[in-house]
Amino acid sequence: MPFDPANRPLTANEARVLATLMEKARTVPDSYPMSLNGLVTGCNQKTSRDPVMNLSEAEAQEALDSLRQQTLAFETSGNRTTRWEHNFQRGVGVPEQSAVLLGLLMLRGPQTAGELRINAERWYRFADISSVEAFLDELQERSAEKGGPLVVLLPRAPGAREQRWAHLLCGPVDTTAPTVSAATGGGAPSALQARVAALEAQVAGLQATVERLCAELGMAPPTAPMSPPGQE
Repeated sequence: MPFDPANRPLTANEARVLATLMEKARTVPDSYPMSLNGLVTGCNQKTSRDPVMNLSEAEAQEALDSLRQQTLAFETSGNRTTRWEHNFQRGVGVPEQSAVLLGLLMLRGPQTAGELRINAERWYRFADISSVEAFLDELQERSAEKGGPLVVLLPRAPGAREQRWAHLLCGPVDTTAPTVSAATGGGAPSALQARVAALEAQVAGLQATVERLCAELGMAPPTAPMSPPGQE
């Protein structure tokens, strides 16, 4: 049976770990599957995250173990380092486009269809906003046999031009309290945010390279995650 958030919703930590695996699989494939060290770095990014979190390795490992039990992630070995992959599409039973939208909602919080299309650029290129809305509508109208709705359209926030969508993977959300996504600042990502996100992707790639080299040389990888400039 597909994953049913009404029966067993994800915790906030599980959602962050799962969505980070989904993101890095598409944006930095050289560092995927991910080590625990690299995964923690991705989970705790200061950009493209709402809310910003500070997971420890123990918390991330606990989330991974739970996701594995739910068949949403699985462990793989490579170069003496345990690595992790997500199994979101098959575990939840949704197409690629829907998985992208749900991953973004887990990482960045509520967003409009337009914001989702912009933020999905490095994950998947939607033809237009209408195609984004079509997949969101499908997720909202998902039948009980398939696990029920996975997104909800929130009331329009004061001063906002459009309504935002939220995911239901962590259970029901309060639709009576409209919120503005801090990750997007209520609009398209700024040039600075895009630059920082690109730097973080480069750091993730470098970290993966260091881990592979350490494994080839029989050395233990660094225990402290590498940090982008300005985040030491």
